[in-house]
Amino acid sequence: MCAKITISIGKDFRFVAEFQEKLAPKTCAAFRKLLPYEQKLVHCRWSGEGCWIPLGEFKLDVGYENHTSHPAPGEILWYPGGFSETELIFAYGDVMFSSKVGQLAGNHFLTVIEGAEQLTEMGRRVLYHGAQDVVFE
Repeated sequence: MCAKITISIGKDFRFVAEFQEKLAPKTCAAFRKLLPYEQKLVHCRWSGEGCWIPLGEFKLDVGYENHTSHPAPGEILWYPGGFSETELIFAYGDVMFSSKVGQLAGNHFLTVIEGAEQLTEMGRRVLYHGAQDVVFE
């Protein structure tokens, strides 16, 4: 089983991320079943310097594991839903993960290990130019 994944955002940004197998095994296994995974990445509303994929009522059927409200740049979280809608959050700077109902915690299951120098520019692109295509494969 491959411990790494490629994340492409728009036409200009490519990252390699590593699954956090030991800390979030259920989230990693469930997300792998979705691959290749294509969505739209938009800028966070409440959380700070992050981008997210709002997923409404979609369920990955995992609970909390390795959860945090303060992901570091390059950390990717899966919020399994409950207090707010299901979502994936991709931190590119300072983030305190929250929603209109308050602070949330998501499962840290991926960490960027290549391409981190592009994070700030990727975040600015999403902020100033709108939703970007994102592909996890």
